[in-house]
Amino acid sequence: MSLNVDFVLKEDVLLVRLIGELDHHEAESLRSEWQDLINRNGVRNVVLNLQGLAFMDSSGLGVILGRYKEINAVGGEMVICSISPEVKRLFDLSGMFKIMKLVDNEEFALEMLGVAS
Repeated sequence: MSLNVDFVLKEDVLLVRLIGELDHHEAESLRSEWQDLINRNGVRNVVLNLQGLAFMDSSGLGVILGRYKEINAVGGEMVICSISPEVKRLFDLSGMFKIMKLVDNEEFALEMLGVAS
């Protein structure tokens, strides 16, 4: 299975929906496209919807952490939502939830960042 990515820009918030598997084969192209969208569109905050993500390895964590650092550098926030139990376990083990917020759903995450869904 491959990775499908859906990017939606809502004001200064980039909504990123990942569907499928995020591994070292997919990580570089995701990093490149995501980074380009942040830089070209003045993105300040990110909502990362992981509902459809079935698998992720450490290279996927690296891509997410890198984008978090870029968003954090401009005073923004990255909010994770709708995470599967398997992927949540990886985030828990890595300590990612110590720096990123986890909320139940996309609508709540967008409201938190001041954007109506």
